[in-house]
Amino acid sequence: MIMLTNLYHHRPAVTKSQREQLNGHKSLCLWFTGLSGSGKSSIANKVIERLHEQSIHTYLLDGDNTRMGLSKGLGFSEPERKENIRRVGEVCNLMNEAGLVVLAAFISPFKDDRNMVRQLLPKDTFVEIYVQCPLQQCEQRDPKGLYKKARAGEISNFTGIDSPYEQPESPELIVYSGMNDIETCARQVLTYVEPRLKL
Repeated sequence: MIMLTNLYHHRPAVTKSQREQLNGHKSLCLWFTGLSGSGKSSIANKVIERLHEQSIHTYLLDGDNTRMGLSKGLGFSEPERKENIRRVGEVCNLMNEAGLVVLAAFISPFKDDRNMVRQLLPKDTFVEIYVQCPLQQCEQRDPKGLYKKARAGEISNFTGIDSPYEQPESPELIVYSGMNDIETCARQVLTYVEPRLKL
């Protein structure tokens, strides 16, 4: 690990609290975790649509999109996955400081990585949302054809097939996307989140 010295944290002239006042709501990080095909991005997109209608300042970070830019060049080995989530966590922290509600939709299969992001953010601003859907159902959906490729040996380190998914032990919210549609799951998220946005 490279040790950097002679770095100093600069305090901004405008604080997070002032940005929240300007925006008219508190900042939060809504972290959607679950298997590929569980509906994380679809639910997050529906939630962000509803929040936008309420003039809530938001931004969505999605796994595939992030790997096209911020984490371009990272593979899917365990160390690379950890680094991907660390980078995303740092971005979430910056967006939280900016007074935004950031929604992050990532498989994020390892408990330690999700807890690391929780520790990065100020207390009570990280909301872990477990999008629970049975593996068999995710595999039947297979919207990107990834499970089929993983079963055929074309993709390695695929979560749920040859790489583990560690279920959240005490998430703030569980939505059961295997039993409920996207709209219902999004309403459950909004019911939980909306009171926590009030200043």
